[in-house]
Amino acid sequence: MSLTRRDFIRCSAVASGLAAWVCPFSPCSAKIEPNQKRCIKLPSYPVCKAASKVFIEGVDKIPETASVETALSIAAESATDFSWLGKGDSVLIKPVNNSGEKYPATTHPESIAIIVRLLKAKGAGRIIVSDMAGVQHLKLTSKSLRGSTRALMMKNGILQAAVSAGAEMYFPEESGWNAFFEDGPEKGTCWKNGIMVPRIINEIDHIILMPRVARHALAGCTLGLKAAVGYIRHDSRLEYHHDASTLFEKHVGINTVPAISNRLRLVITTATKMFVTFGPDNGKVFEPETGLVIASTDITAHDMVSLAWLEMGRDKDPAGWPVLINDPYESSDATVDMMNRAVVYMLGGVGEAGSAQKLMRYNVRSIWEDPTLNAAFKIFGNVPRIVIENPSGSVPAPLKDEFMKRVTFN
Repeated sequence: MSLTRRDFIRCSAVASGLAAWVCPFSPCSAKIEPNQKRCIKLPSYPVCKAASKVFIEGVDKIPETASVETALSIAAESATDFSWLGKGDSVLIKPVNNSGEKYPATTHPESIAIIVRLLKAKGAGRIIVSDMAGVQHLKLTSKSLRGSTRALMMKNGILQAAVSAGAEMYFPEESGWNAFFEDGPEKGTCWKNGIMVPRIINEIDHIILMPRVARHALAGCTLGLKAAVGYIRHDSRLEYHHDASTLFEKHVGINTVPAISNRLRLVITTATKMFVTFGPDNGKVFEPETGLVIASTDITAHDMVSLAWLEMGRDKDPAGWPVLINDPYESSDATVDMMNRAVVYMLGGVGEAGSAQKLMRYNVRSIWEDPTLNAAFKIFGNVPRIVIENPSGSVPAPLKDEFMKRVTFN
């Protein structure tokens, strides 16, 4: 979760007036440091495990809709044989819907409809699309509710696309504070408390995660692992942003809670457009000549390829990066920390914002220096050895070769 340009300007005065941070770093020892040598040969990272396959399919700009449907179907059915899906099983599709802004600020709406239709064709029963927006658009407390994810999904088209394909919608905030339960993350994820996730997860059989590819003003980028913040209640979001020295470990840690990790079957992203600056709600949009669908059953492997794709987009369209209003993550540690304190203020008030830990930014020049991926390597206990496959041959060979250069562990 982060701020739009408008929110940033509005909240800067509040954040800059808060007391300097007073809490020391969390005693959790898993704080990630940027790796400046491009090679992760640290004691905590064992030799790479067996190959993790990531399937990519090319998407033509015209006609995009037909091309996306073909690419999604091929990528999804290559990544998994759907043997986990029994007749009548229920599936929760978790998109990204931080705001009411349109794709690529959100998951590609028509892609959700395509996956709903694919699941129905394979015998799925109840299919639920669910997410909960960011605090600048929605705030749930034990006594009140401000904002509506439903209204935001209507604005950006996700609701209409999902319903037209036969899915039902579920918005946790509409069921109130008690619609969540506490589920514990794995050890080493730096969460002090159990994580509050929607009870409806325990009512479904499977989860399909559908992220997008974008920069993020606080986290650098937002891909599959970061998308998990959309599950959690606002008290958990307060801890997430307040204890900011381990923010990256914590959003990876959400993916380890049993209710989520035991049900996740597929991570699939339509990336025909991406934010190459700012994010998550707006930024400079880059639209490559060949768009991509990226699919894997391994969320870390999926994000390694997705981040490589974002890097390639930024390499081709670098204009405006250092400008504060375009990409605050590129500006300074103080800017990123101030923006995070503004988020903590919205979640918990002045006292919580004043005592929040300092959020540090990282100079990421390759996927090996990304703090979220480094946290995933540590928490999941391995560095995936990526194998990229393009079953239909729709991705130009030079592009596939460039991916392999960027995601190959040396």
